[in-house]
Parts: sequence; structure tokens; C-alpha cells
Amino acid sequence: MAIDGFGVTEFQLVLLRRMADFRPELVEEAVRRLGATRAGMREANRRWQAMVRSSRFPRGGGRYAVVLGAAERSAARRVGDLECVARQWALPLWPQLRFEVLLGPAEIGAPVLNAWLVRAEGVPAPVLRTVADLVPWGCVVGDVGAAFPGAVPREGSAPTRFRLDFAAPDVDGRVRSWAADFTWGLLQEVRVAEEQSSDFRSMQGDIQ
Repeated sequence: MAIDGFGVTEFQLVLLRRMADFRPELVEEAVRRLGATRAGMREANRRWQAMVRSSRFPRGGGRYAVVLGAAERSAARRVGDLECVARQWALPLWPQLRFEVLLGPAEIGAPVLNAWLVRAEGVPAPVLRTVADLVPWGCVVGDVGAAFPGAVPREGSAPTRFRLDFAAPDVDGRVRSWAADFTWGLLQEVRVAEEQSSDFRSMQGDIQ
């Protein structure tokens, strides 16, 4: 399904546009696989932003259905005290993942509570033992959270971004604190946690 020529391919370009800030090389390859260009990616993002701001464009989960078609899977999900619904769509670029939209209770208008990429039902998560296993675009938020219990969610630097702070062994087996950055739920980069970096800089200052 598509609206005015805006469908699954264009929506994938919208997701890629936000990932380009972190992984331009991966985005470049993905854009080519879609038979598009960087200019086409920017245009798709511009059109999407214009559509979601339009008073004539569907609200809530309906905006995704008009460009992606009927959801592949829809399931009830309880989030705290809320009875929600999770709808998922397959996207060709990431066959092992699904784009999931979490909708709030119908009695309050079924607002979109979250929208990102998740592991597809029945697809095993990658084995994540050390930080070296955390490959960009290789896992989603749920994979990292399950592999490293105690991971703490943080707000990202933009609406489509998300961060997890967690502890994991480095390549030498030393457990350290890390921050993982995600865009649309997909891992983009892992870095030493800011708190740990600050402590290290303080130690350097004391030595000097």
C-alpha cells in the first residue's frame, strides 16, 4: 500500500535518514540496495515530515498503515497498568526485524507510545557476550537489554534515538561501563560511558 507514491521503500529511506548521522557508510549501501539516492532519501524524509504535519494525514497508528499496508502481526501487550496493542510490519532491508508501533489504550485514543525496529517473532537474537559482539545494525534494544541484565534506559539526543547504559566485558574480559546508542531501535554505536570517561579524566588531573 502507498499514498501518493509514498510506500514501504520511501518509509525505509525515512528510517535511514536518521541513521546517517551515525553510520553514513551503512546507510549509503542500504540506499543503493533500495535503488535510491541520497537526494531521494532526503526527499522521502521531507515528504514524510510534511505528511505527518498535515491535518489531512491519519493520526496515531493509522499513519503507518496508509504507507506500509496492513500490519503483519498485531498483539495485545500490557505495559504497566496500560492495555496496549503492538503492531508489526516487515521491511525488506531488515528481514530479521520488524517495525513495531506500540499503541496506547483505545479509550484514550490509541496514541503511539513507541515506534522502532524489534526482533521478529521466532528469530533468535545474536549471541552477545562482550562489547565486541555489539556490531552496528546487528542488534536492537531488546537484544542488548536481554543480554546484559541491569541495562538502564536513557533518553536519546533526538526523538528517534534511544540509549542504554550497561556493564559488559571488553575484548580483554574486563567489565566496564558502556553506553549504546540506537536510532529507530537499531544499534548504531557503543562507547565508554560518560561517567567512566569523566572519572578517568579526573584521575588524570589528580596525577598531573
